Formats: sequence, C-alpha cells, structure tokens
Amino acid sequence: MTHRIALIPGDGIGIPVLEAAMRVAEKASPGLLVAESFPWSCDHYLQTGRMMPEDGIETLRGFDAIFLGAVGWPEKVPDAVSLHGLLLPIRKAFVQYANIRPHRLLPGVQGPLRKDAFDILCIRENTEGEYSGAGGRVHQGTGDEVAVETAIFTRTGVERILRFGFEQAMGRSKRLASVTKSNAQKYSMVFWDEVTRELAAEFPEVQVSHYHVDAIAARMVMAPETLDVVVASNLFGDILTDLGAAIQGGLGFAASANIDPTGKSPSMFEPVHGSAPDIAHLGTANPIAAMWSLVMMLEHLGEGETAARIMRAVEATTARGIGTVPGRDKTDEITAAVLSALEE
Repeated sequence: MTHRIALIPGDGIGIPVLEAAMRVAEKASPGLLVAESFPWSCDHYLQTGRMMPEDGIETLRGFDAIFLGAVGWPEKVPDAVSLHGLLLPIRKAFVQYANIRPHRLLPGVQGPLRKDAFDILCIRENTEGEYSGAGGRVHQGTGDEVAVETAIFTRTGVERILRFGFEQAMGRSKRLASVTKSNAQKYSMVFWDEVTRELAAEFPEVQVSHYHVDAIAARMVMAPETLDVVVASNLFGDILTDLGAAIQGGLGFAASANIDPTGKSPSMFEPVHGSAPDIAHLGTANPIAAMWSLVMMLEHLGEGETAARIMRAVEATTARGIGTVPGRDKTDEITAAVLSALEE
C-alpha cells in the first residue's frame, strides 16, 4: 500500500527539515509515501496575495495526510495573516480537533530540569476556544479604540476533545489531567469542568485530576513525572506544549499531529518549532522534530512497523550525542546519522 501525502514545506527551516524527514521515510520504506509538494508560504502570499489558493482546501482533501514544515516570516508577512491564511483554515476545514504533542526526553538529550523520567502526552483542542477568530475592532486609530476577542466553547467541541483524551488515557496509565482556569473564567472554564465530570462517569477506570493552568505549568516543571495525558483548550494547550518542548530539551524535539479522529478528512503533521527565520540560513535546524512528526503520521496511517523503525533510528542517533545540543550539528549531519542508523 502507498499513501498520498501533501507536502507544504512553507517558510524558513520548514523547508530543510521536511526534506530531511522525507529522505528518512524513503530510506525506511521506499515508495510507501507518494508526495506532492505545494509552495504555499509567505513568499507565495507576497506573489499572489494569498497564503494558499482559493481551492487549496479542496486540493488537500484528496490526500491521505498533510505534512507541514513551518509557516511564518514576520518581517515579510504579519503572523496574524500567515496563521489565519494557511494553518488555521486547514485545521478547521478538516475538523482536526485533536492536536497531539508528546513530551519526553530522547536518549542522550539533557533537559533543563533535574527530572528526566517523564512521558507527557498533551492533547490540545484545535478548532475553537480562544482561537475561534470571533471578535473585532471599532474606532480604530482613535483614543476610543476597542478590541474584542471572544472565546467560543461548544458542547460538541469540548466533549469530543475530552473524550479523545479519556480514550488516550485508557491506552496509557489511565491518568488524565484536565486543565482550566475556572476560578477566574466562570463561564467557559466552569463549563469545561462540568463536561469533564460528566465524561469521567463513562470512564471509571481513569483517574481524573483537575488543574488550573498556572498550577499545572508549575507541576510540569517541579514534578513532570506525575503527569501523563493532559487535555487543555486551544490557548492553554498552546502555551503548555511550548513548556513541554522546553522540558524535553527544546523545540527541535517537539513533534505534533493535528488529527481528525473520525478519519473523514486528512490529518496534518508538523514540527512545533515554526519557521525560525533567524537561523534559516545557517543549516543548523534540528530535523528530529520533523522526523518524530513523520513517525506520528505513519502511525496514524497504520504503518506502525515503519514508524517504530524510524523512531528507533532517531533514538539511536541522539543516544550517540548527535542532534542533542541546539545549533551544534548541521541538519545534514543529523539526517545522515539517522539514515545510517536505519541500516543497523
């Protein structure tokens, strides 16, 4: 079986890390992934006035999965334009409501904490909440200017992401942490807590803990080994997963999946690190996050054996100290080491 993959290298370091990951995919299983590349990026926006064509979503719909390198180049295009012109429309159009980000230390990687025995799976609601885009500005440019940003939480959206989290917890240690700020946000976050308690009754085997977002941020630093599956809203999940990337050694190791659990639409996989324009010309971008995202994509496509082989090769590479220190090793050197480990 082969899988049709839409590649969107995007901007900055997204281009070389995606290329590196695809080299690894081809080495591990030649011909398994049949890829078509699309030049949608900030440069594309400057040339056409759009981050992707009007029919971009329909074009992507025919693929089995989407592999994104990175998007954004603030000096060229404001982030609010690039994000709302490409990444967010894809997530929403394909109802990729589960954003999954694993946080653990790879062999040979030293994180900033004294703790190292942690394995956290952060699940972030991905289509509504604080990133719904509901709001506006009036009296712009005057002293009376007003800006309103409304977070939208639907029962459908909250229930499905929490249910997904409970299902993931059932396959792991049966521990789930639900994240809110219900002491301050007495409508949306109290609602989230209520839905969590309702669903907990359906999963009596799962031990549920309720955390305020500031408290769990502290716990991720002080006692990360006490956490397993963490479920949070779009904004809180976004922030917590950057913290998760920090404790696992940096953004160069942070992988993610944007999943439509129903399988009706293609899911999208991407490293968390963004386009990093400041280092794009140095050739030192760490491709491991992209390779780990590739592993998640292969698992989603049912190619668990190939995914496991690639993950073992990545871990063998970091165990040798290659790719473990940000900026020290070249992208090509790390890639060559992973390719070599695949032959062992």
